Amino acid sequence: MSSSMNRRTLLKESLTATAAGALAWHSAGKNALAEDKTAKPVANDATTQADALPMGRIGKLKISRMLLGGNLLTHYTHSRDLRYVYDLAAHYNTDEKIMETLALAEQNGVNALSMHNPKHPMSVLKKYRKQGGKIQWIICPTAYVEDQMEAYTLQVKELIDAGCEAIYLWGVSGDRLVLQHRVDLIAKAVEVAKNLGVPSGVGCHDLRVIAECEKNKVPADFYIKTFHHHKYPSAPKPEQLKRPTSEVPGYWCKDPQATIELMKTVEKPWFAFKVMAAGAIPPKNAFPYAFNNGADHILVGMFDFEIAKDVEIAKAAIAAAATRTRPWRS
Repeated sequence: MSSSMNRRTLLKESLTATAAGALAWHSAGKNALAEDKTAKPVANDATTQADALPMGRIGKLKISRMLLGGNLLTHYTHSRDLRYVYDLAAHYNTDEKIMETLALAEQNGVNALSMHNPKHPMSVLKKYRKQGGKIQWIICPTAYVEDQMEAYTLQVKELIDAGCEAIYLWGVSGDRLVLQHRVDLIAKAVEVAKNLGVPSGVGCHDLRVIAECEKNKVPADFYIKTFHHHKYPSAPKPEQLKRPTSEVPGYWCKDPQATIELMKTVEKPWFAFKVMAAGAIPPKNAFPYAFNNGADHILVGMFDFEIAKDVEIAKAAIAAAATRTRPWRS
């Protein structure tokens, strides 16, 4: 009887302790969320701080060397066959959480973001700006690029009217047009945004896009090109490197060394994206690799709780890249 009572007492005490711990965790979580929700849009004055995130320039725009990437904001996580992760990202990154993330990015010196233009995420950006947010938009329209350029031109106008500070050709479009030998349409797309008064760039996964743009003197103001090494456990084997990009095995820069060598010859600013291979490479490894090998800016998808730490890692990587071979082009 005594043994039974001891077991019952122990079970009761354990359950009580567990419940208390859960309540404490819930309370701490609520407090943390409350702290997050105090994040407010801030002016882009980070450059006045001695420890600010360094900046570069694209035309008249001053842009932080690390930008907030767009895939987590649009819930597209490149999670290979882990389909539940897409839903998990969508459940976590609610509209309210995205607003908090934008504010935290600004507070930590990240003064620009880059993404494509799905309707609902764009509405969140507009709402954030109406509430005083200053983070700059560098957007790639997803309208189909064709000879008439009507749909593409309309989207570019709509984005600029909404406050977009810079436009670039979506990487999917850039890859397709080079395969179709239509560099002329890449040039047309670049001119659409330039004629409307904003910096205009070209995005791609396929390195041939930049090679052809340079060869044909496409007047892009900047390039946005994937860049990461292949030293991660799920990286593709050499025989699996068949296309410029692949979801399974997951890679987005087919030949990083060729990218390094070509970009040494390019005088336009280079924004590197997919630097962490969609989360497969830790920031402490990915950021120095990108900056040391010539990237002028990096696009980094971040949840709110990652921003402060990633900014510190980026600042250290930028400082350590002072002696890199490729000059800073922005």
